[in-house]
Amino acid sequence: MIFILLTDNYGNIKQVNVCSIDFKMNGMRYMKRLSAEDKRIIKEVLDIKGYDPDTFDPEILNELESDEEYRAILREYGGEVLGSEEFAKLKEFIQHGNVTVYEHCIHVALCAIKLNRKLSINGRERELVRGALLHDYFLYDWHIADAPGNIHPKLHGFYHPGIALRNATRDFALTEREKDIIAKHMWPLTINPPRCREAWIVCLADKYASTLETLKLRKGKIRVNYA
Repeated sequence: MIFILLTDNYGNIKQVNVCSIDFKMNGMRYMKRLSAEDKRIIKEVLDIKGYDPDTFDPEILNELESDEEYRAILREYGGEVLGSEEFAKLKEFIQHGNVTVYEHCIHVALCAIKLNRKLSINGRERELVRGALLHDYFLYDWHIADAPGNIHPKLHGFYHPGIALRNATRDFALTEREKDIIAKHMWPLTINPPRCREAWIVCLADKYASTLETLKLRKGKIRVNYA
């Protein structure tokens, strides 16, 4: 019998027999509940494959960071989060390489804004930005096994969405869409797929930004400050 580990929306681990899961049927049932417009948007988001090297040009991050329009959107909708002392603590934790969790969250928010506008998805930008900024609000160094808050060091990828959601719910007044963004950003590691277009955007933006950051590390350090 083969088992896999999956998490629910709050980071709780569940051991599931893969033979008992019909992913195709679950996906079909989920898609039937969506509107035609949402189906179109999800297809457009998932169709961004990134096989073209130009799609993953690390200089895109520099362009996003220096774009005054995007910076203004980030400050307008993310001001409460960016001005929080608790959120500033993310500067103390490394995401990967020399990129801090703080920098990564800003990159994800900027990429999410770009995807939302480039694809004319019409996601709610305030919730999109806030959810993106808080998607990795787990507040510990996941590289250190005995770091406070790192309750399952070897299963960080499964657990941290739920931990981030609990922390964000404690420190900020969240909408249901913002909660969905945070809880589902690691899909398909999470049991359930995103339920709103904003969560789908951030789910992709997270992977997209991480790829750009990894490529950019080869060229030098990333410096971001929106405080």
